[in-house]
Order: sequence, then C-alpha cells, then structure tokens
Amino acid sequence: MSDQASGSPIGRLARTEHDFLGEMELGNQHYYGVQTARALDNFLITGIPMSAEPLFMKAFAMVKKAAALANRDCGALEHQVAQAIAAACDQLMAGALADQFPTDMIQGGAGTSCNMNANEVIANLALESLGRPKGDYEFVHPNNHVNCSQSTNDAYPTAFRVALHSKISHYVEELELLAEAFAAKGLEFAQVLKMGRTQLQDAVPMSLGAEFHGWSTTIGEDVARLREAQRLLLEVNMGATAIGTGINAPPGYAERCVAYLAEISGIPVVLSEDLIEATSDTGAYVQLSGTLKRSAIKISKICNDLRLLSSGPRAGFNEINLPRMQPGSSIMPGKVNPVIPEVVNQTAYYVIGMDVTVSMAAEAGQLQLNVMEPVIAFALFTSLQYMTRACRALRSKCVVGITANTEVCRQAVMGSIGIVTALNPLLGYEVCAGIAKAALTSGKSVHQLVVTEGQLITQEKWDEIFCFDNLINPKFIQI
Repeated sequence: MSDQASGSPIGRLARTEHDFLGEMELGNQHYYGVQTARALDNFLITGIPMSAEPLFMKAFAMVKKAAALANRDCGALEHQVAQAIAAACDQLMAGALADQFPTDMIQGGAGTSCNMNANEVIANLALESLGRPKGDYEFVHPNNHVNCSQSTNDAYPTAFRVALHSKISHYVEELELLAEAFAAKGLEFAQVLKMGRTQLQDAVPMSLGAEFHGWSTTIGEDVARLREAQRLLLEVNMGATAIGTGINAPPGYAERCVAYLAEISGIPVVLSEDLIEATSDTGAYVQLSGTLKRSAIKISKICNDLRLLSSGPRAGFNEINLPRMQPGSSIMPGKVNPVIPEVVNQTAYYVIGMDVTVSMAAEAGQLQLNVMEPVIAFALFTSLQYMTRACRALRSKCVVGITANTEVCRQAVMGSIGIVTALNPLLGYEVCAGIAKAALTSGKSVHQLVVTEGQLITQEKWDEIFCFDNLINPKFIQI
C-alpha cells in the first residue's frame, strides 16, 4: 500500500492494488479497483460507460445484495461482512457513485469487467462503512466476499435480465401513450372523409379517423408481443457459477439468492431448472430483439405514412398538417420538413441493424458460455432507450398536434375515379371499368358519366350510395 499523504490510511491520495498480472496505482478517490482500471485501458470502444445504463448498474447491486444475503444464510459469509455488502448495494440502488462505473459497455471477457467493476465498488463502499480504507481487501474482498458463490457467468446475465425487464417496461409505457394519442386522433377525425390507397393508387373511401385508429391498434399489438418477450427474461441462472454446475456455491444458495432477488427487485424472477442450459442460452435475447425490431418497423411504416399524407402542401397529398417544428432548408424559404417522423425512421433503422448484431452474437456462443453477451446487452439497451425516446418525441412533438385538411380530403374522394368501385354490385365490373376508363381519358367525373350523361342510376340512388355513412361503413346496395 503506497502512502502519498500524511494521516490515516483513509486520507491517502493514492493506493496500490494488485491482481495476478501485477500491481497498479489508483487514485484513492476511485471506489473501483485494479481490474476495472485494466478494463479502462483495454476497452476504449463505444465511449459509453456502464454508468450510462443506470438500470444495469442498479441491477448489479440487486444481484450482489441478494447473493450476500443468501451467502449469509448459508454460512458462506460472516454476518457483519454480508450486512456491509448489502448496505453498500443499497447505496448503489439509490443512485450513489454512478461515476464509479466507467467500464465500456462493449468488452471482451463475457462481461467480467462489468462484474468486477461492481464487485470492487461494493467492496470499497463496504470497507468504508466498517471504518477501513479503500483497498483493505483482507476484510471485504471483491472476489472472496462480494463475488462469493458467483461467477460473471451467472451474475452478469442475471443483472442484464433484471435491467432489461425494467427497460422494456419503460418502452411499453411509451408505446401505450403513443397508441392512446393515435386513438384520440382517430376519434377527432372520425367524420373526415378521405380516399384510401393501395400501391399508392386510389382505392376506396374511408375515414381519416379509421386510418389513425388502425395505427393505434397495430401499436397495441406490439405492446402485447413485448410483454410476452419480457416474461422470457424472468428465468435466471444465479447459482450456476462458472458453467452451470454450481461449483463453489453452498447447498441451497441458488434458491435463496433468487428468492431474495425477486424480493429486492420487485421482479418475479425464477431459478432455471437447467443451469447448464441457462448459462449458455441467449434465446430470450433473440426473441426480444426480433420483437423490438417488429415494433420499430411498424412505427417506421406509420411515420412513412405521416410523411406522405402531409406532403406538399401545394404539390403533395396535403391531407394532414404536422406540427411545424423548424425551418426546413438553408436555401428554400418557407420550407418545413417532417423532421420528427424522419428521426423516428432513422432510429428504427438503427434498431433493425442491432437485431442483426444480436442474432450474430447469439449464434457465436460456443459450448458452455456465450462470450458475446456484452454486445447483446449494448444492442438491446441502446435500442430500447432510443426507441423509447423516439416514441416520446413522435407522440409529444408530432401526433398530438396533427390537424386534418378536411375539404382537401373530401374533394380528393369525390374527384377520384376509385369511387366507381361502389357501383360494381349495380352496374357490374365491365361497365364500371368502362366508366373508369372514360373518366380517365376525358377528365369527366364519375358522377357526370354515370348520372348526368349516362343516366345509369338516379341522383337519389347516387346520394344513397355516396353518402358519408355508406362510404365509411358500406352496405350492399342494389337497384
């Protein structure tokens, strides 16, 4: 132990720590230790530290507290040490010392650096509570005590699952709010007649409200699918230790640890029935990633529709108006772009790419462990975070402020050739096809060709067929 200041050991400016690779000097302001410091040298990859994922950091604290209490119950840890570790974990769970988790989210070693970062910070917090200086590991050791009855291979994935479970809940909450916003617009636009389109060509009439309500429904479907994927994360492998055999863990530890974790986290985690399988399996992450990609794709499709329907205003569809958020050009005066749907599109593309990352990383696991779990964690954490923010922006900065150009929509319907489809039961497909062709070549309206000139049906029958209610909820009408 180096001493670079007078006074007690607790007042030292620096300390020397060692592992089996050698010694390293650390500033005494750091609660992390030598193995975290090595990770800082080795893994300068994303620049995104573990502290950027506070739920992950807190999940590690929950796992370590549960392990300490279980080890105490099993006689593997002295009561005083276990309580000091648990108290340190409580501080981290309350948000303390986030800056002491600098380890890069993408790293080699299957997450060992994240696990040791947590072990070292907790050990030194515990030492402080016992009146001991940082690094005085004879009394509370990162490996011997904080990591007692554990391996990175069960602690890391368990913390990952607990954090993921919470992040999914946050995303689902935003999706539900977004669905509600679209549903509210569905009611607001229920009486706005517009033309439906397939292959970007005129199809048959509908209400603008039905279009918005459909978007609400499709988002609600993804909420249900995400909750299903979330439930797959409840099975954890605590007690598996290195590969699932439970080496170095006392009898009854795994069951007690998982029970404590469920109590501490408020998440109903359960112990896997096959710890060998659970230690190497990443299927739940693949399922979640695919479901997250599904929701991103569908929301991106909705944004494409919003951009199309608001296009113009003079030379586009101009059926709806999106909130005007910022000037859209450095050269074209007055131009306003659909920037919020655009940024959501781009976020969705990121998530789609991260699904490929998760797929490749899950496939790359060999034998009893998948060492690629850190990049899976990075991909899922960032995807959930970015989509949560994107949905919040889409709702608050776009959807709630959308207005309808009711008359533009109505004129597009009544001037469309597509409305001739409603006459099929009366006139037959061949006759209606001829009317459509004549309207296209002559520029005349369907009404003019059918009622005024052709006298194929009466004005009264036309009004019955093409009234708002029948166009929105069509009935089978015969002559």
